[in-house]
Amino acid sequence: MPFRDQIAWITGASSGIGEALAVELARQGAILVLSARREEELKRVADRTGLSPDRYLILPLDMTRPDDFPGAVAAVLNRFQRIDYLFQNAGITQRGLTAETELSVYRRLMELNFFGVVGLTKAVLPAMLATRKGHFIVTSSVAGKVGIRLRSGYCASKHALHGFFDALRAETHAQGLRVTLICPGYIKTPISLHALDAQGNRHDRMDENQARGMAPEACARAILRAVAANKEEAYIGGKEIAGIYLKRFFPGLLSRVVRSMRGA
Repeated sequence: MPFRDQIAWITGASSGIGEALAVELARQGAILVLSARREEELKRVADRTGLSPDRYLILPLDMTRPDDFPGAVAAVLNRFQRIDYLFQNAGITQRGLTAETELSVYRRLMELNFFGVVGLTKAVLPAMLATRKGHFIVTSSVAGKVGIRLRSGYCASKHALHGFFDALRAETHAQGLRVTLICPGYIKTPISLHALDAQGNRHDRMDENQARGMAPEACARAILRAVAANKEEAYIGGKEIAGIYLKRFFPGLLSRVVRSMRGA
């Protein structure tokens, strides 16, 4: 079990894929750091894992407040002395036509989905370089590879992650660090409920494709298999994953498919 007694820090750990990862990593023997904004929800997740208090740290963190990151890293190192895995799952999506979406919405999407992830990565990076060991696991999306209607800002933020982490992988491979980008399709999580509309308000609706998506527990198991295998990218989901391969080999066909997708 490659995760036994490894220090795994999970952001976005209060729900969805992050919560499922916490439960599965605990089952596989990991020591956890659980981060999200809602401390009470993190306590609930910690209880779900069944871990004893000496094997987890609840560390509330707002990913849009990068000034807090150095202190958070120091707290983890003070408690566990190292960080073996950083699973970054915090993020928000969007439902709105480009012509109608306010610029402030794009800024909010980029601040959380891109700059927050980059900021925490840079805060953790010196500790990993010092030990010449560490693995960054970043939840992107199929939308990080394929542009989709009503999600222009979300797609942009996820595409940006690929450029940043591909470069980081090349720069740090010789120092023993690893990077895995996870591209989920439709996973049955609350992400569409919290999506931003064109004016930045809460979408507050479970999309049909999301409701029929893969269970987050199955997604978490697939993510950990990819990480254990040191994969650079992993595509996880149902038939929507085919869009990534259409983009590579039949881009014109994919464009026609995407144009025909009218629902949110």
